[in-house]
Amino acid sequence: MCIRDRYTYLTDQRNDVEKAKGELTGIIGEITSQMTDIFGQQFKLLSESFEQTFVELFGGGQAKLELEDPEHILDCGIEIKAQPPGKALKTISLLSGGEKAFVAIALYFSILKVHPTPFCVMDEIEAALDDSNVDRFAGYLHKLTAHTQFIVITHRRGTMVAADRLYGITMQEKGVSTLVSVNLIEEALTQ
Repeated sequence: MCIRDRYTYLTDQRNDVEKAKGELTGIIGEITSQMTDIFGQQFKLLSESFEQTFVELFGGGQAKLELEDPEHILDCGIEIKAQPPGKALKTISLLSGGEKAFVAIALYFSILKVHPTPFCVMDEIEAALDDSNVDRFAGYLHKLTAHTQFIVITHRRGTMVAADRLYGITMQEKGVSTLVSVNLIEEALTQ
């Protein structure tokens, strides 16, 4: 192969690579634009749902989700601000442990309201809440059962009282575990 043929071959290869790079850059730009639009729409829906859910769970107050950099929504963080009734508006990091847990639950329920799933497992999600907020949590959870079936692992009485069915493990004899099952709906109908 002569030098001219080699030069032509390599030039064609370079041109093909540059063309492919340009096409890929264009595709990445289109996908990024679509992702930005979709994320913006979904963030708006979630933010509205969170504001409403927070008020319903806390019995007042206000909360909002804010993008740290609205110009670059795919690369920025999200700030959660909450104002429980009777308190000042704060970022979530300044709230008490129980308040943080309840705000997180409100956000989780907001996501489920925007995009319900058929099945959800929660493991002691309400453990940090006081008794009155456990009751609020359980009541709100019951509202969401129209679209989602929940399995909740808990030791909290308020959550168990709101359940339709209870399953538990007891050890009446040393080393012998027994499954206990109670259908609270049927129990209520028979009484």
